[in-house]
Amino acid sequence: MQWEVVIGLENHVQLTTNSKIFSGSSIRFGAEPNTQASPVDLALPGVLPVLNRGAVERAIRFGLAVGAKIAPQSVFARKNYFYPDLPKGYQISQFEDPVVQGGTVSFAYEKDGKLETKTVNLTRAHLEEDAGKSLHEDYAGMSGIDLNRAGTPLLEIVSEPEMRSANEAVAYAKALHSLVMWLGVCDGNMQEGSFRCDVNVSVRPVGQKEFGTRCEIKNLNSFRFMEEAIHYEVRRQIELIEDGGRVIQATRLWDPDKKETRSMRTKEDAQDYRYFPDPDLPPLVIGQDWIDRIRAEMPELPGALRARFTGDYGLPEYDSLVLTSSKAMATYYEAVVLAAGKENAKAAANWLMGDVSSTLNRAGVEIDASPVSSAQLALLLKRIADGTISNKAGKEVFAAMWEAGSPDENLADTVIDQKGLKQISDTGALEGIVDEVLAANAKSVEQYRAGKEAAINALIGQAMKASKGKANPAQVTELLKKKLAG
Repeated sequence: MQWEVVIGLENHVQLTTNSKIFSGSSIRFGAEPNTQASPVDLALPGVLPVLNRGAVERAIRFGLAVGAKIAPQSVFARKNYFYPDLPKGYQISQFEDPVVQGGTVSFAYEKDGKLETKTVNLTRAHLEEDAGKSLHEDYAGMSGIDLNRAGTPLLEIVSEPEMRSANEAVAYAKALHSLVMWLGVCDGNMQEGSFRCDVNVSVRPVGQKEFGTRCEIKNLNSFRFMEEAIHYEVRRQIELIEDGGRVIQATRLWDPDKKETRSMRTKEDAQDYRYFPDPDLPPLVIGQDWIDRIRAEMPELPGALRARFTGDYGLPEYDSLVLTSSKAMATYYEAVVLAAGKENAKAAANWLMGDVSSTLNRAGVEIDASPVSSAQLALLLKRIADGTISNKAGKEVFAAMWEAGSPDENLADTVIDQKGLKQISDTGALEGIVDEVLAANAKSVEQYRAGKEAAINALIGQAMKASKGKANPAQVTELLKKKLAG
Protein backbone atom coordinates (compact mmCIF):
# COMPACT_ATOMS: atom_id res chain seq x y z
CA MET A 1 0.00 0.00 0.00
CA GLN A 2 1.17 3.53 -0.81
CA TRP A 3 1.02 5.98 2.10
CA GLU A 4 0.66 9.74 2.22
CA VAL A 5 2.20 11.73 5.05
CA VAL A 6 0.20 14.60 6.59
CA ILE A 7 2.04 17.18 8.72
CA GLY A 8 0.94 20.31 10.54
CA LEU A 9 3.09 22.49 12.82
CA GLU A 10 2.54 24.47 15.99
CA ASN A 11 5.41 26.87 16.68
CA HIS A 12 5.90 28.58 20.03
CA VAL A 13 7.64 31.89 19.39
CA GLN A 14 9.00 33.79 22.40
CA LEU A 15 8.39 37.50 21.87
CA THR A 16 11.15 40.07 22.23
CA THR A 17 9.63 42.09 25.03
CA ASN A 18 11.68 43.01 28.09
CA SER A 19 9.07 41.77 30.53
CA LYS A 20 6.49 39.00 30.81
CA ILE A 21 3.09 39.03 29.17
CA PHE A 22 1.05 39.77 32.32
CA SER A 23 3.64 41.12 34.78
CA GLY A 24 6.70 43.33 34.93
CA SER A 25 9.10 40.45 35.65
CA SER A 26 12.21 40.16 33.47
CA ILE A 27 12.51 37.41 30.86
CA ARG A 28 16.32 37.52 30.77
CA PHE A 29 17.72 34.08 29.96
CA GLY A 30 20.15 32.40 32.33
CA ALA A 31 19.10 33.96 35.65
CA GLU A 32 19.32 31.92 38.83
CA PRO A 33 16.27 29.64 39.22
CA ASN A 34 13.11 31.24 40.63
CA THR A 35 14.55 34.76 40.77
CA GLN A 36 12.27 36.13 38.00
CA ALA A 37 8.87 34.87 39.16
CA SER A 38 6.61 37.54 40.62
CA PRO A 39 3.38 37.07 42.62
CA VAL A 40 1.45 37.69 39.38
CA ASP A 41 3.33 34.90 37.59
CA LEU A 42 2.55 32.59 40.51
CA ALA A 43 -1.13 33.67 40.67
CA LEU A 44 -0.92 34.37 44.39
CA PRO A 45 -4.16 35.56 46.05
CA GLY A 46 -5.07 39.19 45.38
CA VAL A 47 -2.97 39.76 42.25
CA LEU A 48 -4.30 40.68 38.80
CA PRO A 49 -2.64 40.23 35.39
CA VAL A 50 -2.06 43.27 33.15
CA LEU A 51 -1.50 42.64 29.43
CA ASN A 52 1.88 43.67 27.94
CA ARG A 53 1.19 46.12 25.07
CA GLY A 54 4.49 45.20 23.39
CA ALA A 55 3.44 41.57 23.08
CA VAL A 56 0.23 42.62 21.32
CA GLU A 57 2.13 44.87 18.91
CA ARG A 58 4.45 42.02 17.96
CA ALA A 59 1.47 39.75 17.31
CA ILE A 60 -0.07 42.41 15.06
CA ARG A 61 3.23 42.81 13.20
CA PHE A 62 3.38 39.10 12.52
CA GLY A 63 -0.26 38.98 11.42
CA LEU A 64 0.28 41.79 8.92
CA ALA A 65 3.39 40.07 7.53
CA VAL A 66 1.50 36.85 6.74
CA GLY A 67 -1.60 38.60 5.36
CA ALA A 68 -3.82 37.51 8.25
CA LYS A 69 -6.89 39.12 9.74
CA ILE A 70 -6.19 41.03 12.94
CA ALA A 71 -9.16 40.42 15.19
CA PRO A 72 -10.76 43.72 16.29
CA GLN A 73 -11.63 41.96 19.55
CA SER A 74 -10.04 38.83 21.00
CA VAL A 75 -10.46 37.05 24.29
CA PHE A 76 -8.03 35.48 26.76
CA ALA A 77 -9.06 32.12 28.22
CA ARG A 78 -7.87 29.85 30.97
CA LYS A 79 -6.57 26.50 29.74
CA ASN A 80 -6.88 24.16 32.70
CA TYR A 81 -4.45 21.31 33.24
CA PHE A 82 -2.06 20.10 35.91
CA TYR A 83 1.67 20.05 35.43
CA PRO A 84 4.33 20.48 38.13
CA ASP A 85 5.86 23.56 36.48
CA LEU A 86 2.51 25.29 35.85
CA PRO A 87 2.12 27.35 39.04
CA LYS A 88 -1.45 28.56 38.47
CA GLY A 89 -2.91 25.18 37.59
CA TYR A 90 -3.99 26.82 34.35
CA GLN A 91 -2.37 28.67 31.46
CA ILE A 92 -3.66 31.99 30.15
CA SER A 93 -4.05 31.54 26.39
CA GLN A 94 -6.56 32.30 23.62
CA PHE A 95 -9.05 29.77 22.34
CA GLU A 96 -12.15 30.79 20.38
CA ASP A 97 -11.03 34.32 19.48
CA PRO A 98 -7.29 34.49 18.68
CA VAL A 99 -5.65 37.82 17.86
CA VAL A 100 -4.33 36.61 14.46
CA GLN A 101 -6.65 34.64 12.19
CA GLY A 102 -5.60 32.96 8.93
CA GLY A 103 -2.64 34.05 6.83
CA THR A 104 -0.09 32.18 4.71
CA VAL A 105 3.63 31.35 4.75
CA SER A 106 5.40 30.75 1.42
CA PHE A 107 8.75 29.04 1.16
CA ALA A 108 11.09 27.30 -1.27
CA TYR A 109 12.74 23.91 -0.91
CA GLU A 110 14.70 21.44 -3.00
CA LYS A 111 12.89 18.41 -4.41
CA ASP A 112 14.57 15.96 -6.78
CA GLY A 113 17.33 18.49 -7.43
CA LYS A 114 14.91 21.28 -8.37
CA LEU A 115 13.77 24.35 -6.48
CA GLU A 116 10.08 24.07 -5.58
CA THR A 117 7.84 26.68 -3.95
CA LYS A 118 4.89 26.03 -1.67
CA THR A 119 2.41 28.09 0.33
CA VAL A 120 0.98 26.79 3.60
CA ASN A 121 -2.14 28.28 5.15
CA LEU A 122 -2.12 29.29 8.79
CA THR A 123 -5.06 28.50 11.04
CA ARG A 124 -4.27 31.11 13.65
CA ALA A 125 -1.66 32.70 15.88
CA HIS A 126 -2.57 33.40 19.48
CA LEU A 127 -0.96 35.03 22.48
CA GLU A 128 -0.29 33.01 25.62
CA GLU A 129 2.04 32.66 28.57
CA ASP A 130 4.74 30.04 28.89
CA ALA A 131 4.94 27.55 31.74
CA GLY A 132 7.96 27.04 34.00
CA LYS A 133 10.61 24.39 33.50
CA SER A 134 11.22 21.04 35.19
CA LEU A 135 14.88 20.27 35.85
CA HIS A 136 15.66 16.56 35.97
CA GLU A 137 19.41 16.35 35.37
CA ASP A 138 20.72 18.37 38.30
CA TYR A 139 19.06 16.57 41.19
CA ALA A 140 19.67 12.92 42.11
CA GLY A 141 16.41 11.08 42.53
CA MET A 142 14.20 14.16 42.26
CA SER A 143 13.22 17.00 39.94
CA GLY A 144 13.60 20.72 40.47
CA ILE A 145 11.14 23.39 39.32
CA ASP A 146 12.35 26.70 37.86
CA LEU A 147 9.51 29.21 37.41
CA ASN A 148 11.56 31.94 35.70
CA ARG A 149 9.92 31.12 32.35
CA ALA A 150 6.39 31.16 33.81
CA GLY A 151 4.55 34.06 32.19
CA THR A 152 7.05 34.55 29.33
CA PRO A 153 5.13 35.95 26.31
CA LEU A 154 4.56 33.49 23.48
CA LEU A 155 2.90 33.67 20.09
CA GLU A 156 1.74 30.20 19.13
CA ILE A 157 1.54 29.91 15.34
CA VAL A 158 -0.61 27.03 14.07
CA SER A 159 -0.48 25.82 10.47
CA GLU A 160 -3.03 23.82 8.54
CA PRO A 161 -1.99 20.16 7.98
CA GLU A 162 -0.81 20.86 4.44
CA MET A 163 2.77 19.57 4.41
CA ARG A 164 3.44 16.16 2.90
CA SER A 165 7.07 15.41 3.76
CA ALA A 166 9.74 16.08 6.36
CA ASN A 167 11.52 18.17 3.74
CA GLU A 168 8.51 20.47 3.35
CA ALA A 169 7.97 20.71 7.11
CA VAL A 170 11.58 21.69 7.81
CA ALA A 171 11.56 24.24 4.96
CA TYR A 172 8.34 25.76 6.36
CA ALA A 173 9.79 25.93 9.88
CA LYS A 174 12.99 27.57 8.60
CA ALA A 175 10.97 30.13 6.62
CA LEU A 176 8.86 30.93 9.69
CA HIS A 177 11.98 31.14 11.87
CA SER A 178 13.56 33.57 9.41
CA LEU A 179 10.38 35.66 9.20
CA VAL A 180 9.89 36.18 12.95
CA MET A 181 13.54 37.18 13.28
CA TRP A 182 13.23 39.48 10.24
CA LEU A 183 10.26 41.21 11.88
CA GLY A 184 12.09 41.54 15.19
CA VAL A 185 9.31 39.75 17.09
CA CYS A 186 11.61 36.88 18.19
CA ASP A 187 15.36 36.46 18.56
CA GLY A 188 15.12 32.94 17.08
CA ASN A 189 17.48 31.35 19.62
CA MET A 190 16.41 27.72 19.49
CA GLN A 191 18.95 26.57 22.10
CA GLU A 192 17.39 28.95 24.65
CA GLY A 193 13.87 27.88 23.73
CA SER A 194 12.85 31.06 21.90
CA PHE A 195 11.57 29.11 18.88
CA ARG A 196 10.11 25.65 19.56
CA CYS A 197 8.34 23.31 17.19
CA ASP A 198 5.52 20.85 17.88
CA VAL A 199 4.95 18.59 14.88
CA ASN A 200 1.64 16.78 14.25
CA VAL A 201 2.21 13.70 12.09
CA SER A 202 -0.28 11.21 10.62
CA VAL A 203 -0.38 8.86 7.64
CA ARG A 204 -3.19 7.74 5.36
CA PRO A 205 -3.49 5.57 2.25
CA VAL A 206 -2.90 7.56 -0.93
CA GLY A 207 -6.27 8.77 -2.23
CA GLN A 208 -8.05 8.67 1.13
CA LYS A 209 -9.72 11.97 2.07
CA GLU A 210 -10.02 11.40 5.82
CA PHE A 211 -6.99 12.13 7.96
CA GLY A 212 -5.32 9.36 9.92
CA THR A 213 -4.85 9.51 13.70
CA ARG A 214 -2.18 12.05 14.52
CA CYS A 215 0.59 12.07 17.06
CA GLU A 216 2.22 15.27 18.25
CA ILE A 217 6.00 15.40 18.72
CA LYS A 218 6.64 18.12 21.31
CA ASN A 219 9.32 20.74 21.89
CA LEU A 220 11.72 20.18 19.00
CA ASN A 221 14.43 22.84 19.20
CA SER A 222 16.52 21.85 16.17
CA PHE A 223 15.66 21.54 12.49
CA ARG A 224 17.80 18.40 12.28
CA PHE A 225 15.92 16.83 15.19
CA MET A 226 12.64 17.77 13.52
CA GLU A 227 13.58 16.02 10.28
CA GLU A 228 14.79 12.91 12.09
CA ALA A 229 11.73 12.77 14.34
CA ILE A 230 9.30 13.04 11.41
CA HIS A 231 11.06 10.28 9.45
CA TYR A 232 11.01 7.99 12.49
CA GLU A 233 7.38 8.71 13.38
CA VAL A 234 6.20 8.12 9.81
CA ARG A 235 7.97 4.74 9.73
CA ARG A 236 6.59 3.84 13.18
CA GLN A 237 2.99 4.60 12.23
CA ILE A 238 3.13 2.80 8.87
CA GLU A 239 4.72 -0.32 10.39
CA LEU A 240 2.17 -0.30 13.23
CA ILE A 241 -0.79 -0.13 10.84
CA GLU A 242 0.63 -2.69 8.40
CA ASP A 243 1.17 -5.08 11.33
CA GLY A 244 -2.53 -4.88 12.19
CA GLY A 245 -2.29 -2.31 14.98
CA ARG A 246 -3.74 1.18 15.19
CA VAL A 247 -2.24 4.56 15.97
CA ILE A 248 -3.34 6.05 19.30
CA GLN A 249 -3.53 9.84 19.47
CA ALA A 250 -0.74 10.84 21.81
CA THR A 251 1.90 13.40 22.66
CA ARG A 252 5.40 12.06 22.05
CA LEU A 253 8.94 13.24 22.70
CA TRP A 254 11.99 12.84 20.46
CA ASP A 255 14.99 11.11 22.01
CA PRO A 256 18.01 12.33 19.98
CA ASP A 257 20.32 9.73 21.54
CA LYS A 258 18.15 6.70 20.77
CA LYS A 259 16.84 8.28 17.54
CA GLU A 260 13.22 7.45 18.38
CA THR A 261 10.00 9.02 19.59
CA ARG A 262 8.49 7.82 22.85
CA SER A 263 5.05 8.35 24.33
CA MET A 264 4.72 11.17 26.85
CA ARG A 265 0.95 11.14 27.47
CA THR A 266 -2.31 10.44 25.70
CA LYS A 267 -3.14 13.43 23.54
CA GLU A 268 -5.81 15.73 24.91
CA ASP A 269 -8.55 17.41 22.90
CA ALA A 270 -9.82 20.94 23.48
CA GLN A 271 -12.68 19.84 25.76
CA ASP A 272 -10.17 18.22 28.12
CA TYR A 273 -8.73 21.62 28.95
CA ARG A 274 -12.11 23.12 30.03
CA TYR A 275 -11.40 26.50 28.44
CA PHE A 276 -13.35 29.49 29.74
CA PRO A 277 -12.79 33.27 29.43
CA ASP A 278 -10.36 34.60 32.02
CA PRO A 279 -12.45 36.73 34.40
CA ASP A 280 -9.41 38.87 35.34
CA LEU A 281 -8.71 40.06 31.77
CA PRO A 282 -11.04 42.20 29.65
CA PRO A 283 -11.36 41.51 25.90
CA LEU A 284 -8.41 42.77 23.84
CA VAL A 285 -9.69 45.52 21.53
CA ILE A 286 -7.46 46.52 18.59
CA GLY A 287 -8.46 49.64 16.64
CA GLN A 288 -7.72 50.21 12.96
CA ASP A 289 -5.50 53.20 13.79
CA TRP A 290 -3.25 50.93 15.88
CA ILE A 291 -2.99 48.44 13.02
CA ASP A 292 -2.26 51.21 10.50
CA ARG A 293 0.52 52.64 12.67
CA ILE A 294 2.24 49.25 12.96
CA ARG A 295 1.81 48.63 9.21
CA ALA A 296 3.56 51.94 8.48
CA GLU A 297 6.53 50.85 10.61
CA MET A 298 6.89 47.41 8.95
CA PRO A 299 10.20 46.58 7.21
CA GLU A 300 10.29 45.40 3.60
CA LEU A 301 9.35 41.72 3.76
CA PRO A 302 11.47 38.84 2.41
CA GLY A 303 9.10 38.02 -0.47
CA ALA A 304 9.07 41.60 -1.73
CA LEU A 305 12.84 41.86 -1.36
CA ARG A 306 13.39 38.59 -3.28
CA ALA A 307 11.27 39.92 -6.13
CA ARG A 308 13.23 43.19 -6.13
CA PHE A 309 16.62 41.45 -6.11
CA THR A 310 15.52 39.33 -9.06
CA GLY A 311 13.97 42.24 -10.95
CA ASP A 312 16.42 45.07 -10.19
CA TYR A 313 19.68 43.12 -10.01
CA GLY A 314 18.92 40.26 -12.41
CA LEU A 315 19.68 37.60 -9.82
CA PRO A 316 18.48 34.01 -10.29
CA GLU A 317 15.63 32.98 -8.00
CA TYR A 318 17.94 30.72 -5.98
CA ASP A 319 20.41 33.56 -5.29
CA SER A 320 17.61 35.87 -4.16
CA LEU A 321 16.28 33.15 -1.86
CA VAL A 322 19.66 32.59 -0.18
CA LEU A 323 20.42 36.31 0.17
CA THR A 324 17.08 36.99 1.88
CA SER A 325 17.44 34.08 4.31
CA SER A 326 18.08 36.68 6.99
CA LYS A 327 17.52 40.42 7.22
CA ALA A 328 21.17 40.98 8.11
CA MET A 329 22.37 39.10 5.01
CA ALA A 330 19.99 41.00 2.73
CA THR A 331 21.02 44.36 4.22
CA TYR A 332 24.72 43.56 3.83
CA TYR A 333 24.25 42.39 0.24
CA GLU A 334 22.34 45.49 -0.81
CA ALA A 335 24.95 47.74 0.80
CA VAL A 336 27.67 45.99 -1.22
CA VAL A 337 25.72 46.44 -4.47
CA LEU A 338 25.01 50.12 -3.78
CA ALA A 339 28.73 50.71 -3.21
CA ALA A 340 30.09 48.47 -5.99
CA GLY A 341 27.44 49.26 -8.63
CA LYS A 342 24.60 47.19 -10.10
CA GLU A 343 27.00 45.82 -12.72
CA ASN A 344 28.66 43.89 -9.87
CA ALA A 345 25.39 42.59 -8.37
CA LYS A 346 25.89 38.99 -9.50
CA ALA A 347 29.55 38.98 -8.45
CA ALA A 348 28.49 40.28 -5.02
CA ALA A 349 25.93 37.48 -4.74
CA ASN A 350 28.54 34.87 -5.67
CA TRP A 351 30.99 36.18 -3.09
CA LEU A 352 28.41 36.34 -0.31
CA MET A 353 27.11 32.83 -1.01
CA GLY A 354 30.65 31.49 -1.45
CA ASP A 355 33.77 32.82 0.27
CA VAL A 356 32.03 35.17 2.69
CA SER A 357 29.49 32.60 3.95
CA SER A 358 32.04 29.80 4.26
CA THR A 359 34.39 32.08 6.24
CA LEU A 360 31.54 33.20 8.50
CA ASN A 361 30.57 29.57 9.14
CA ARG A 362 34.12 28.53 10.00
CA ALA A 363 34.46 31.44 12.41
CA GLY A 364 30.98 30.99 13.89
CA VAL A 365 30.19 34.64 13.16
CA GLU A 366 26.98 36.21 11.86
CA ILE A 367 27.10 38.51 8.83
CA ASP A 368 26.35 41.64 10.88
CA ALA A 369 29.51 40.93 12.93
CA SER A 370 31.76 40.34 9.92
CA PRO A 371 35.18 42.00 10.26
CA VAL A 372 34.99 42.82 6.53
CA SER A 373 32.45 45.60 6.04
CA SER A 374 30.13 45.91 3.04
CA ALA A 375 32.10 48.96 1.84
CA GLN A 376 35.40 47.03 2.04
CA LEU A 377 34.01 44.07 0.11
CA ALA A 378 32.54 46.43 -2.49
CA LEU A 379 35.98 47.95 -3.16
CA LEU A 380 37.48 44.47 -3.50
CA LEU A 381 34.83 43.57 -6.11
CA LYS A 382 35.60 46.77 -8.01
CA ARG A 383 39.30 45.90 -8.14
CA ILE A 384 38.48 42.46 -9.54
CA ALA A 385 36.04 43.94 -12.06
CA ASP A 386 38.47 46.61 -13.34
CA GLY A 387 41.25 44.07 -13.75
CA THR A 388 43.49 45.39 -10.98
CA ILE A 389 43.63 41.87 -9.51
CA SER A 390 42.41 38.46 -10.58
CA ASN A 391 39.52 36.66 -8.91
CA LYS A 392 42.04 34.19 -7.47
CA ALA A 393 44.09 37.02 -5.98
CA GLY A 394 40.82 38.47 -4.68
CA LYS A 395 40.41 35.44 -2.44
CA GLU A 396 43.86 36.06 -0.97
CA VAL A 397 43.02 39.73 -0.43
CA PHE A 398 39.73 38.86 1.28
CA ALA A 399 41.47 36.44 3.66
CA ALA A 400 43.99 39.13 4.60
CA MET A 401 41.20 41.69 5.10
CA TRP A 402 39.36 39.27 7.37
CA GLU A 403 42.47 38.74 9.50
CA ALA A 404 43.26 42.46 9.65
CA GLY A 405 39.83 43.46 10.94
CA SER A 406 40.63 47.07 10.10
CA PRO A 407 37.92 49.76 9.69
CA ASP A 408 39.86 51.32 6.78
CA GLU A 409 37.45 51.45 3.81
CA ASN A 410 40.43 51.36 1.43
CA LEU A 411 41.76 48.18 3.03
CA ALA A 412 41.55 46.21 -0.22
CA ASP A 413 43.92 48.63 -1.96
CA THR A 414 46.30 48.54 1.00
CA VAL A 415 46.46 44.72 0.97
CA ILE A 416 46.88 44.60 -2.81
CA ASP A 417 49.85 46.97 -2.61
CA GLN A 418 51.41 45.23 0.38
CA LYS A 419 51.25 41.81 -1.26
CA GLY A 420 52.13 43.03 -4.76
CA LEU A 421 49.06 41.40 -6.29
CA LYS A 422 48.28 43.90 -9.07
CA GLN A 423 47.78 42.22 -12.42
CA ILE A 424 50.01 43.07 -15.35
CA SER A 425 47.64 44.72 -17.80
CA ASP A 426 50.19 46.65 -19.84
CA THR A 427 49.90 45.35 -23.41
CA GLY A 428 53.61 45.80 -24.17
CA ALA A 429 54.72 43.82 -21.12
CA LEU A 430 52.17 41.06 -21.80
CA GLU A 431 53.22 40.78 -25.46
CA GLY A 432 56.78 40.10 -24.37
CA ILE A 433 55.62 37.29 -22.05
CA VAL A 434 53.33 35.82 -24.73
CA ASP A 435 56.08 35.86 -27.38
CA GLU A 436 58.41 33.97 -25.03
CA VAL A 437 55.73 31.38 -24.25
CA LEU A 438 54.95 30.80 -27.93
CA ALA A 439 58.63 30.39 -28.75
CA ALA A 440 59.17 27.89 -25.94
CA ASN A 441 56.05 25.77 -26.60
CA ALA A 442 56.11 24.95 -30.31
CA LYS A 443 54.21 21.68 -29.83
CA SER A 444 51.21 23.37 -28.18
CA VAL A 445 51.24 26.03 -30.90
CA GLU A 446 51.22 23.35 -33.58
CA GLN A 447 48.33 21.46 -31.87
CA TYR A 448 46.21 24.59 -31.59
CA ARG A 449 46.75 25.53 -35.23
CA ALA A 450 45.87 21.97 -36.19
CA GLY A 451 42.42 22.45 -34.65
CA LYS A 452 42.94 21.32 -31.06
CA GLU A 453 41.52 24.40 -29.34
CA ALA A 454 42.11 23.05 -25.82
CA ALA A 455 45.87 23.37 -26.45
CA ILE A 456 45.59 27.09 -25.74
CA ASN A 457 44.96 26.33 -22.07
CA ALA A 458 48.51 25.03 -21.70
CA LEU A 459 49.84 28.23 -23.26
CA ILE A 460 47.73 30.40 -20.93
CA GLY A 461 49.04 28.42 -17.97
CA GLN A 462 52.64 28.95 -19.07
CA ALA A 463 52.02 32.69 -19.50
CA MET A 464 50.52 32.94 -16.00
CA LYS A 465 53.47 30.98 -14.61
CA ALA A 466 55.96 33.26 -16.35
CA SER A 467 54.23 36.33 -14.90
CA LYS A 468 54.08 34.73 -11.41
CA GLY A 469 50.31 34.83 -11.61
CA LYS A 470 50.12 38.58 -12.18
CA ALA A 471 49.18 38.64 -15.87
CA ASN A 472 45.61 39.58 -16.72
CA PRO A 473 44.18 36.21 -17.91
CA ALA A 474 41.64 37.79 -20.26
CA GLN A 475 44.29 39.91 -21.98
CA VAL A 476 46.70 36.96 -22.17
CA THR A 477 44.03 34.83 -23.84
CA GLU A 478 43.18 37.60 -26.30
CA LEU A 479 46.84 38.15 -27.22
CA LEU A 480 47.50 34.42 -27.64
CA LYS A 481 44.52 33.98 -29.95
CA LYS A 482 45.54 37.01 -31.99
CA LYS A 483 49.14 35.82 -32.43
CA LEU A 484 48.14 32.18 -33.08
CA ALA A 485 45.78 33.30 -35.81
CA GLY A 486 48.49 35.33 -37.54
